[in-house]
Amino acid sequence: MTRWAEWLAARAAEREDAGLRRTLAPRSATDRVLDLAGNDYLGLSRDPVVTAAAADAALLWGAGAGASRLVTGTLALHERLEEALADFTAQPTALVMSTGYHANLAVVTALADSDTLVVSDAHIHASLVDAVRLSRARLEIVPHSDVAAVREALAAHDGRALVLAESIYSVLGDEAPLLELAEACAEHDALLVVDEAHALGVRGPGLVRSLGLAGAPHVLATATLSKALGSQGGAVLCSPAVREHLVNRARPFIFDTALAPAAAAAALAALDVLRARPELPGVVRRRADDLAAALGVEPAAGAVLSVPMPSPQVALAAQASALEQGVRVGCFRPPSVPDGVSRMRITVSAGISDDDWARATEVLVAVVKEHG
Repeated sequence: MTRWAEWLAARAAEREDAGLRRTLAPRSATDRVLDLAGNDYLGLSRDPVVTAAAADAALLWGAGAGASRLVTGTLALHERLEEALADFTAQPTALVMSTGYHANLAVVTALADSDTLVVSDAHIHASLVDAVRLSRARLEIVPHSDVAAVREALAAHDGRALVLAESIYSVLGDEAPLLELAEACAEHDALLVVDEAHALGVRGPGLVRSLGLAGAPHVLATATLSKALGSQGGAVLCSPAVREHLVNRARPFIFDTALAPAAAAAALAALDVLRARPELPGVVRRRADDLAAALGVEPAAGAVLSVPMPSPQVALAAQASALEQGVRVGCFRPPSVPDGVSRMRITVSAGISDDDWARATEVLVAVVKEHG
């Protein structure tokens, strides 16, 4: 066995022993299992208006954008989507990218350097963690949602600073203290970067707009198009000056092929559907609150309920039990969880019928009672 083969085998054995081995499980287009594991929060990925828009765009523009945005990849379709996103979120401008991961990488790596302090919440998404590493900025990680710690870090730094937060955190499903964080950033001339991945659509236009922070000079937001909007891609919602800087300096934007036409058109159509059906976020919130009460866990600020499990092995067993009964849920295990606690991850969706939702609730209550 070669040195690399030995190393790979040892790492695989470690994962197996710790109950952390992950595998890919392809699903068919006709899968009848109730999906409470994905991120299609509003059920728009299969909305006929959205899918028709995607198909029409592929036929009109082609299967791909054909190049990076700065070559020939910027389509009129991208511009329309950016205008719609900026209008929906009450932001001055938007810049669309191929993934939400790229949006976070672009913002941090283009705005931060070795002279910059990045103050990061301990529960921040992996894309922002990787972005800080690539930026080579000085990093200070503060306890989760600890505004006092953020203020202390900013006060001790004389220079440019970024503060990283998610409006709704993906693991615990809790809401960030955005108003207090924005106030701290304003006081210390820092920039607050808010990842709205789990709030956009689920909380209407997102928490940045809802809290009156949209367009503030010390706040910018990133978002994904792959969750509530049911498509794929990412966006930065910001000032014209930041947008211009990203176009010229953000490597994840400059060197990446532009968002595919079908995905751009689908996201644009999803925004139209959301405007026409403003009740959809309310369906998610009601179901999330009812399920949290039934399971005996804290209600979530967004669409993801996090149910603690005693161990990674028990979390996997609970996940398998739910699947056997026709309900697919997710599973959080280290290192994906910032506090090391394995959890069953349940995505609340407005895209399934009331009868199916009632059946899923019954199954999940029984599974948690058995394994929780």
